[in-house]
Amino acid sequence: MKILRLLLGLMLLLSGGITAVQAQVVTTQPTFFRDTDQVTLTFDATQGNGALAGFTGPVYIWTGVITDKSTSNSDWKYVKSPSFNTPDPAALLTRSTTNANLYTITFTPRTFYGVPATDQILKLAMIFKNGDGSVVGRATGGGDIFVDVTQGSALSVRLQAPATPGGGNPLFVTAGSQLNAGGTASASSLMALYLNKTLITQQANTTSLNGVVTPTQLGRNVIRLTATAGGTTVADSIIVIIRPTVTVAALPAGAKDGITYLNGGTSVILKLTAPNKQFAYVLGEFNNFQPVEANYMKQTPDGNNWWVQLDGLTPGQEYAYQYLVDGNLRVADPYSEKVLDPSNDPGIPARTYPNLKAYPTGKTTGIVSVLQTNQAAYQWQTSTFARPARTDMVVYELHLRDFLAYHDYQTLRDTLNYLQRLGVNTVELMPINEFEGNESWGYNPSFYFAPDKYYGPKNELKRLVDECHRRGIAVVLDMVLNHSFGQSPMVQLYFQNDKPAANSPWFNQDATHPFNVGYDFNHESPFTKYFAKRVMEFWLQEYKVDGYRFDLSKGFTQRNNPTNVGAWGAYDQSRIDIWKDYYDFMKSVDPNVYCILEHFADNSEEKVLADYGMMLWGNLNYNYNEATMGYVSTSDFSSGYFGARGWQNPNLVTYMESHDEERLMFKNLAYGNQANPAHNVRDLNTALARNEAAAAFFFTVPGPKMIWQFGEMGYDVSIDENGRVGNKPIRWEYYQNANRRKLYNTYRELIALKKTQAVFKTGTYTQQLSGATKSIHLSDANLKVTVLGNFDVTAQPINPEFQQTGKWYNYMTDDSITVSSTTAPLTLQPGQYAVYTSKRLKKATVLSTKLRATEALRLTAAPNPTSSTAQVRYELTTPATVTVTVQNLLGATVRTVSSGSKQPTGAYQLSLPVQDLANGIYLIRLSTGQLTQTTRLVVQH
Repeated sequence: MKILRLLLGLMLLLSGGITAVQAQVVTTQPTFFRDTDQVTLTFDATQGNGALAGFTGPVYIWTGVITDKSTSNSDWKYVKSPSFNTPDPAALLTRSTTNANLYTITFTPRTFYGVPATDQILKLAMIFKNGDGSVVGRATGGGDIFVDVTQGSALSVRLQAPATPGGGNPLFVTAGSQLNAGGTASASSLMALYLNKTLITQQANTTSLNGVVTPTQLGRNVIRLTATAGGTTVADSIIVIIRPTVTVAALPAGAKDGITYLNGGTSVILKLTAPNKQFAYVLGEFNNFQPVEANYMKQTPDGNNWWVQLDGLTPGQEYAYQYLVDGNLRVADPYSEKVLDPSNDPGIPARTYPNLKAYPTGKTTGIVSVLQTNQAAYQWQTSTFARPARTDMVVYELHLRDFLAYHDYQTLRDTLNYLQRLGVNTVELMPINEFEGNESWGYNPSFYFAPDKYYGPKNELKRLVDECHRRGIAVVLDMVLNHSFGQSPMVQLYFQNDKPAANSPWFNQDATHPFNVGYDFNHESPFTKYFAKRVMEFWLQEYKVDGYRFDLSKGFTQRNNPTNVGAWGAYDQSRIDIWKDYYDFMKSVDPNVYCILEHFADNSEEKVLADYGMMLWGNLNYNYNEATMGYVSTSDFSSGYFGARGWQNPNLVTYMESHDEERLMFKNLAYGNQANPAHNVRDLNTALARNEAAAAFFFTVPGPKMIWQFGEMGYDVSIDENGRVGNKPIRWEYYQNANRRKLYNTYRELIALKKTQAVFKTGTYTQQLSGATKSIHLSDANLKVTVLGNFDVTAQPINPEFQQTGKWYNYMTDDSITVSSTTAPLTLQPGQYAVYTSKRLKKATVLSTKLRATEALRLTAAPNPTSSTAQVRYELTTPATVTVTVQNLLGATVRTVSSGSKQPTGAYQLSLPVQDLANGIYLIRLSTGQLTQTTRLVVQH
């Protein structure tokens, strides 16, 4: 077949003035094969994206099949290789001895892939790669490569020329182009070649036919090859489009990036930034994903942007759409606020995202954007929220997937009692904008304006922010603008040889610094600066978040140190200027914004940024963990105080644990000091008590503090269990353990002390935080505080250096001592600590029985309002028989539902039908015999 195609190309070229046959990325021998036939695939590395052209190392096929069970071309089944990043000997290609860019592999599909007889193989799906997957050969435009599998023994025909770009895209040509066209049939037959139903040539009793076609019709043209034998006619065709001349026109006034909704709900303007591209169409459900002239995009005079106005939309209807750029690449809108993903959306529970729009299967490939006119605006309920002062901030960092079994915004909203009782006044959410896959930490972002659907609809996120604000809790988003991943349309638009192309407006071809993942943003590019500012502006305005924790902020540099970690962290004036510009912009949007950097550069640089007003992460995990484990020689806490770093303001967000650090309790139990059998750190209760001591020397240091989820109860599962970023067990049962609850209460009391006493904000402060015994002293005109502790595993003396003689009160135990000599040594037992105050202080108020019940049962009902059925959710901390009653506002019981038998500890959901109830407000009361909780439900038909 290869020789035949080369001869055909040569003959047509000799005829003069004709477009040459475009080579295929993959050809097969035989042309037509069934899943039980042996087939040889030939990969031409110079074709498609050309990433492996000239490559000299081993090349492997990464392959699977599309079957009758696949939901789309993205849904590969029976993928052959065990790991994309590992060489698979069974997938190794053979390089041609005469052409180093040609590779072959021979196999029988059904046995090679191990497909059972119950599945019908429709296509082979593939890409090609080097051993570790760092270089990947794909179709033109970066898509997957597909080869059809012949079904049965019927007559088949295949149009082999001209070649199309792949991915379901038509071939775009200029008017009058002469195209070589032709193909083969599986048996001798009458073959005919047509252009727009006009016969070009035909031949009887042949298995191949070739000819020349010249499309002239503006828009859609169809080249069709038929084969007829025994009264049966089969056909194959491709679409060729002659596109209009691009219209240059200014963007209409008021139009913005992405979607601009126009009055009336029937029209929108779509805008795409894509400099140096030739043309673009909008494809969508409004045009059956076909490139039609009405949706051909105009170009702005500067050549940077493309736009089009869509009319005739149905108000309130959701439409899926994409951009087709240069005829070979389909991408979603980078400014999408909602996308549909054919590979990952099926893994989102309906409970988490009810009534999620279906992907337009069979219409297109890849991720699509969603637009919807006449959306009802969210009605914010809290308008008087005042953010916590930075000195009072207690940040709780959490990952929804590993914090809550239902991993959604609604359940987190129902859990805020727990955080509020602890004293948390800032919640920091690990990345929640659309990232690759469903199960992820979120540091592989692709769409920056769309909340990831795995955590719920956008209005549920707004309700969460609203409820946090009602409770006095700020919300900070973890934002990843150092890099993006391959799903990003901005990555895909400029991609060559498996990395960003040199002309990418946003990305460096290679990262400028160590530890980069994904594709590195160039923050000196005007395009990147503009995009980053739109992201920063969006969440502050649309979701009313209170600020950001910026991941890998030290990576915002063009100083090229790809392997030298020390040089990367050195003082970098260009990086400082970038961050000052971003911070100034955020303050222009919201003057009191929190801007928290994960920086970890030299202190000389961090001081400049902190003194300018930005906050920076302070990682004291190693130091505190050495102390809790009982290894005191390396347990210096001093750098957790902003003043010890020479900073002017308390902008150091210190933490003992974060998502990135090993858990204190895990190391306590695994590696703790066992030198003193009477104080064995590897004993659970001893280890928990030592974490209490660490907390006393953590929350009493002035400045904002951060807790990692469940650290307040001594979470003891390693960060590396199930892989570093893999799912971790959710340990709400810890709260029922008396010693873990004691640690929680210690956190709670220390947080209350920090937030309520001015001495932690305006008093004088001294610290002695190295060695086995440690001390902190704070003083102002109203209160003096002395914190003492022994982190050794044996008793040790300490000079308390009390600020005055007289009565001192141990805040944690309510005991008191009388001090006659401020320097008289005290002996502290191993792990013992004390927080002394010069006045007796009232500790945090104990929650009422009602609030404890609310926390224990976590009763919710959704949707609310509802017209048919409400899903009632609750949690049991002890086994119980549950009864749910529904009462109207007159007190009459209109419905009763019982669990019937005792239910074990855990989370539950039951369906409550209400379609027969009149419109109004009802009270849902859940009772376990010991605990009762009530919530409201609105029935609205």
